[in-house]
Amino acid sequence: MGNFIIRRILTAIPTLIAISVILFTIINLAPGDPLASFAADPRVPEAVKENIRKQLGLSDPGPIRYVKWAKSMVVGDWGNSFQSRSPVGTLVKQRAGVTLQVLGTSLLLAIIVAIPIGILSAIKQYSVFDQVATFFAYLGNALPTFVIGILLILVFGVHLQWFPFIFRTNLDQTGIAAVGVNIKQMVLPVIVLSFFEMAALMRYTRAAMLEVIKQDYVRTARAKGLAESRVMITHAVRNALIPVSTILGLRIPTIFAGAIITESLFRIPGTGSLFISAFQNKDVPVLMALSFISAVLVVAFNLVVDILYGVLDPRIKYT
Repeated sequence: MGNFIIRRILTAIPTLIAISVILFTIINLAPGDPLASFAADPRVPEAVKENIRKQLGLSDPGPIRYVKWAKSMVVGDWGNSFQSRSPVGTLVKQRAGVTLQVLGTSLLLAIIVAIPIGILSAIKQYSVFDQVATFFAYLGNALPTFVIGILLILVFGVHLQWFPFIFRTNLDQTGIAAVGVNIKQMVLPVIVLSFFEMAALMRYTRAAMLEVIKQDYVRTARAKGLAESRVMITHAVRNALIPVSTILGLRIPTIFAGAIITESLFRIPGTGSLFISAFQNKDVPVLMALSFISAVLVVAFNLVVDILYGVLDPRIKYT
């Protein structure tokens, strides 16, 4: 196992380098000028404009800028935002905390609810429970998140006024009261995101479970006289979770990227809204930091999923 992990890490290094080169090239070739609003000001002399571009490194050729960026990333210096002039690391940390809080809660709730429902739906195939669960799964996949979000805002935010629909980071309350207010303002966006995640995860779990319970080893376990609960938990569920773990491994890294539509709808100051703002202003340091961190998370969680395969399926051996 140790040799396998070392080999995968060594393989990931050139992969991440290639990804960073592609990202840097695409972002820098995209139309737009990070200093467009500043450069358009006729009151600023051309010499001053050119001096600022040199200070920010925008006058250097693309390869030189990439090498400077790569060296800075290796030592943990992500540079400063072109727009706010703030350190990129500080901006990312501020936004990532909010995003992980909302999206992490949504994904955790989806896992806790969707996987057991998917398993029970497969075991009780075509029952009333299965049909109701399948209906809500199709509903969650069919309705866009902004439609569900607007409906929840109109019903629970505007009409009933049970929950706030504008997310605030600067709360007037402190201590326990602040925790209560924070949980209350998370309710609507968490419901929107978890409903979407539940729908997809429940369908994957149900499909995987239906495939497994038809296998010969499950029928053999029943023929040996094992209790149905033991057959399902020991033999069926464990193997059904193998493809489900793949889906989860691909979904977890997306938490960092943020939910752009939901964050915009509830005005959540997360990484999704930060990415959109940086993209509109062509804020290269912020775009590169967010994109590269997402790439690192994808590679890392793919390794975690591969390790989970060996835990869930004893037939898989790492040499």
